Amino acid sequence: MQYLPAGCACLIGLVFAVSAFTKLRDRAGFVRSVPDLAPALPARLLGPLAHSVIVLEAAVPVLLAVPATRTLGFGVALVLLTAFTVAIAGALRRGRRAPCRCFGASAAPLGPRHLARNGVLLTAAATGAVTPGDATSTAGLAVAAAAGLVTGLLIVSFDDLVDLFAGSH
Repeated sequence: MQYLPAGCACLIGLVFAVSAFTKLRDRAGFVRSVPDLAPALPARLLGPLAHSVIVLEAAVPVLLAVPATRTLGFGVALVLLTAFTVAIAGALRRGRRAPCRCFGASAAPLGPRHLARNGVLLTAAATGAVTPGDATSTAGLAVAAAAGLVTGLLIVSFDDLVDLFAGSH
């Protein structure tokens, strides 16, 4: 169990780094996607909300990389993931199937698979936050980090993998 927080930190850190980078790369597209997820928000707040999300997402990997702020990093990730999950569930309840902008431009519409993906991420962030870990072996730490990074890559590629195996284009 001592290596679990390190693996979770790598997983969550990678996912949030990619998410922030892709949103930053297409800020205008991300801002345009926000009304589908936060329809009650006044138009004048859409830009500031979108930019705040990008800043907070970019902060998560930095916070997770520093042992003294790791718990805070997991906490910020938990808050963001909870907000994203609630927003996606609300959009689905309203019948909104807007494209998922989680990792940049995507044609994949929001769906139950995004709720499942967020459930996995919420579990990883919560596990990392509450599991004590004082890794003593560099080799063990490297294996945990590699496992977290590979899992993070799979999650970042989740829509593409689902489409590939489901046979949809």
